Amino acid sequence: MRVEITKELLQGYRSKKDEILELDYILKNRWRDEGLIGNDVIFDYSKGYPMPQGVVGFDKEKYDRLQDRDQRRKEQLEQECVEIEEWVEAITDSITRRIFRMCFVEGRKQKAVAKAVHLDQSRVSRRIDDYLENA
Repeated sequence: MRVEITKELLQGYRSKKDEILELDYILKNRWRDEGLIGNDVIFDYSKGYPMPQGVVGFDKEKYDRLQDRDQRRKEQLEQECVEIEEWVEAITDSITRRIFRMCFVEGRKQKAVAKAVHLDQSRVSRRIDDYLENA
């Protein structure tokens, strides 16, 4: 599934990487969540008639459902990030590739990127816009 790379998609790359880290932490530590401890009432028929009894325990179905949802979201974000990284690395012009990598993958400001590639900040911005317009 190839997506069209836009400036908005590139700008969201860092946020996606951060969300992947957050989801990874959640997936590893969800079992500690007190929200997964549930209580219910069952009927005990050991005396021949129903006697309600409260039970408390870990809600495995909810745990599995939440883990599955977050794992799917993490995999989707990872795939989107890989596509963006591959797109950036496929740029043939060296300076343009470096500009895109520093601006969007590394998250540097255009002013710092301009200094690194020995251009004015306005030329960096124009180069990004021109490349996206022609890509």
